[in-house]
Amino acid sequence: MSNDTIHPEKNVLGTELRACSFAPLTGYFRDGCCATRGEEGVAHLVCVRVTEDFLTFSRQRGNDLSTPRPELRFRGLKAGDRWCLHVLRFVEALQSGMAPEVVLEATHENVLRFVPLDALRLHATDQA
Repeated sequence: MSNDTIHPEKNVLGTELRACSFAPLTGYFRDGCCATRGEEGVAHLVCVRVTEDFLTFSRQRGNDLSTPRPELRFRGLKAGDRWCLHVLRFVEALQSGMAPEVVLEATHENVLRFVPLDALRLHATDQA
């Protein structure tokens, strides 16, 4: 695999970070995980299951996640897809009452710098 086998990254629960999605392929490194690989500045760390309401909210804020972008090998998201969302976009959605569901086991521990675990649990799909 990658560095992750040497130093596995942790999720918000303190256990090994799980994959978020391979279809669509997500993550900053497009490897299916909301991982940092030890690099500073990687912020696509919240594994979410998107809804139509969230996709509309995000598009209205200038981040269109539903329109296909073939030049970026991006088919566009649809409700039910899992995606590594930028932590600040998640915070914005949370503050606006539009937060999508969170997959805790696939959400990177660095998210806890911005969002308390209790708030993540309120939106968890896995209720871990």
